[in-house]
Order: sequence, then structure tokens, then C-alpha cells
Amino acid sequence: MRCKTLTVIAAMVVMLTAGCSTLERLVYRPDINQGNYLAPADVAKIYTGMTKQQVAYTLGTPMMQDPFGSDTWFYVFRQQPGHEAVKQQTLTLTFSQDGILTNVKNQPTLN
Repeated sequence: MRCKTLTVIAAMVVMLTAGCSTLERLVYRPDINQGNYLAPADVAKIYTGMTKQQVAYTLGTPMMQDPFGSDTWFYVFRQQPGHEAVKQQTLTLTFSQDGILTNVKNQPTLN
């Protein structure tokens, strides 16, 4: 009798732990998009030698600028689909003191 009770309790614990993770997937989580979404076609239009004004016209205003000066612009797009891993795209543009684009760094980041 005691063995049957322990077996039933163990089976219930296993079903509850497996059920909680399944129940977690059934709960609705909205997709969360933050930052500057940049289409690949727009990023392809950027090249070294452009002015800040030309870049801002093509991509829009950056999400962040270098806090110690305005020579680096950051375009960050972060996407968190419901139950999936977070994806982040960061486009870093570096300008000379004259306001001419000197470096373009485009990197995807998975968290």
C-alpha cells in the first residue's frame, strides 16, 4: 500500500513539472521590438565618405550617440519574439572630426 502511494506521488510530481513547462508555452507573450529597424537595402546605401547629414537622411536619427562626443552613432534594433531567444542588430558608424563617415561596423548579436 505504501509503495503504491509513493509511486502515485512520484508520478504526480513528474507530471506537474512537465506540465508547467508546457503550460508556460501556452501563455501568450507578445513580440517586443525596440530601436531602429534598418532594412538591409538601406544599410547597403551607406558607404564611407558620406556626411552626417546624408547618413541621417538615409537611415534616420541614431538611437544613441557617443556620450563623449558626436563622432560615433549607434543604430540598435532589439527583437524579442514571444518564447524565442533575443536577437539584436547593432550598426556602429564612426565619423571624422569633419563629419565624414570613416568606419561602418554592422554586427548581429544573439543573446
